[in-house]
Amino acid sequence: MNQFPGVIGRKIGMTQIFTEDGSVVPCTVIESNVSVVGKRTQEKDGYDAIIVGSGELKEKHTTKALAGAFKKANVTPRRTLRELRCTAEFAASVEVGSDLKVDQLFEVGQFVDVQGTTKGRGFSGVMRRHHFAGGTRTHGTHEYRRHGGSIGTNMTPGRVKLGMKMPGQHGNSTVSVLSQKIVKVIPEQNLLLIHGGIPGARNGLVFVRGAVKKRGGKPAAK
Repeated sequence: MNQFPGVIGRKIGMTQIFTEDGSVVPCTVIESNVSVVGKRTQEKDGYDAIIVGSGELKEKHTTKALAGAFKKANVTPRRTLRELRCTAEFAASVEVGSDLKVDQLFEVGQFVDVQGTTKGRGFSGVMRRHHFAGGTRTHGTHEYRRHGGSIGTNMTPGRVKLGMKMPGQHGNSTVSVLSQKIVKVIPEQNLLLIHGGIPGARNGLVFVRGAVKKRGGKPAAK
């Protein structure tokens, strides 16, 4: 289970950074403005975690239960909430109502996992959805240039097998990119520059957390 610190961010766009040797590094810029709105403790809940919130929300659009929780934490209502499992030491180091700064959680060279929602592409065919090659475009082919071809047999089993790649809803799904490297941290503006592309459209919400499969989410060796 991932117990490394993380933040909820907003994907601003992409840029590039020139290194000392002159090479170009493509980066995704993520802006993070999160606050701690609650905690979970081992004594009361059976596990340790913190609840972070991002984005402003009008009080009239907040349920009474959440409004009471925000009032108790002495923070304004947040639009997006996320519960992060963490160690007891980290949970004790942050206070409810305080802001989480990116330079407190991440360092340059650290590897992180980023989760986002991909762009929705609606109902798509097999060539766009599954990268099919399509049919032949010569020798009398008629209206079958972008079709998927045969999908089953006639006699046995006489039906289409489950899991057959066919046209359907494409995109608008949760995707995680693992072990992305942090290239730069700008604490004044709460910005993270992460190497490579991140799933989702511009201004979309993303979730950044220490990597679980590479160096344990800790800073890379310098």
